Amino acid sequence: MSASARTPELPWLEPGDAFPPVDSAWGPNDPATGLLAAGGALDVQTLVSAYSQGIFPWYSAGQPILWWSTDPRMVLRTGAFRLHRSLRKTLNKLRAEQRLEIRFDHDFERVIRACAHTPRGEQSGTWILPAMEQAYIRLHRAGIAHSVETWIDGELAGGLYCINLGAMVFGESMFSRQSDASKIALSALVAFCRAEHIPLIDCQQDTPHLASLGATLMPRSAFCQHLHQTILDRAPIWKFQNVYWNHLLSDDGV
Repeated sequence: MSASARTPELPWLEPGDAFPPVDSAWGPNDPATGLLAAGGALDVQTLVSAYSQGIFPWYSAGQPILWWSTDPRMVLRTGAFRLHRSLRKTLNKLRAEQRLEIRFDHDFERVIRACAHTPRGEQSGTWILPAMEQAYIRLHRAGIAHSVETWIDGELAGGLYCINLGAMVFGESMFSRQSDASKIALSALVAFCRAEHIPLIDCQQDTPHLASLGATLMPRSAFCQHLHQTILDRAPIWKFQNVYWNHLLSDDGV
């Protein structure tokens, strides 16, 4: 094997170690594009440091903690969100019948555990292992991780959880127990972000589903520049108001 074809050595982190620069992540010709390091820990301080630099954990059972910084980065510009006509119709109907309620942080632990039973992408299992669950529950208790919950007829029908640092939101995972319930939660998050002047939601990875909702790819360098500016801004108060729907639902449908 030629030197140019060798797999680069992956940095190993001990708990408390600093992350390597994101531009040292494995590139497109390597076996895991965007992989930056392994090891470390999932404590609050480490996770905040990671997200502040455009890094996130993602690994499966039997693996060490793996840290990623993808390039390009999938992002959803809140002004470009596509609220398709069918979803707008569902939203309007549920709201008119007073059957829909959006709750923030009402039952974060229930949301993340539901997400843990929803496979991500084409994976057959979950990436939200028990250690990850507990790590994000700690982030929630620290006021950094939040749940956006779709309640229909008084029941939790779907939702998502995310990370918030300053004026930056990082989407993590969604689940649905009823048709469109996770999309309604994402729509509510977009409406909230628009009201709070948060222009970008990090989606981390490129998927057709996210692209259908308006997410696009952004060079990592541009993403990190945006990130470094926005995490210093004031964080919003996580409370949903029904008036937030007005601007979103007044947009022309797709």
